[in-house]
Amino acid sequence: MSFANTEKIEQEYLGRSMSFAEYNALVDSLVEANRTTGPNQLQALVDFTRLNQARVRRLLKTLSVDENAAAMLRSIGGRQIWLVITEGWCGDAAQNVPAIETIAAVSGDIETRYILRDENPELMDRFLTHGTRSIPKVMVLDRETRVVLGTWGPRPTEAQELFDRRKAEGVDKPVILEELQRWYNADKGISVQREMAEIACKCADAAEQQTAAFAR
Repeated sequence: MSFANTEKIEQEYLGRSMSFAEYNALVDSLVEANRTTGPNQLQALVDFTRLNQARVRRLLKTLSVDENAAAMLRSIGGRQIWLVITEGWCGDAAQNVPAIETIAAVSGDIETRYILRDENPELMDRFLTHGTRSIPKVMVLDRETRVVLGTWGPRPTEAQELFDRRKAEGVDKPVILEELQRWYNADKGISVQREMAEIACKCADAAEQQTAAFAR
């Protein structure tokens, strides 16, 4: 998570973005056509996308709202847009997006929007993780000014630490991904919800401070 970003998202990107329902329908239609999002249409990526969509549908039905996170979100002032950079073939997105949607839905002041990474590389390159185009990446925007108040992604902190530690140990990526899958299964979307609630609250405070500064 990071805060106090001075970036501002141009309206053109929000114009290209989709609601979750639109994004989900797009990915479903591509899977039906044996395709995926992005320019790389390797069959392996198409297969990952099909698996991911099944996982997304299951998680949307089974994830429970974390009440601590919900209470935090209901207390925020100011309206936010959570702009999510993603792709249909991304396994971490399939795990995290349902939890993001689950917790965002408890507040009428939060709107989620989705935009594809590979169609918007210039936007992605402004929000790299350790120099890489890792997704999903969430930018929390003030809805009125489009200023980026904070960012999240591509994984919950504990999952990212697991990934970084095992990578540094030289463990093969398929093994790391298997360990991450077990972590996600045990976590049940709780960490994502709590981290997004925390960042939303801090971003709301930052927006209030900016408004007060402009008023002086």
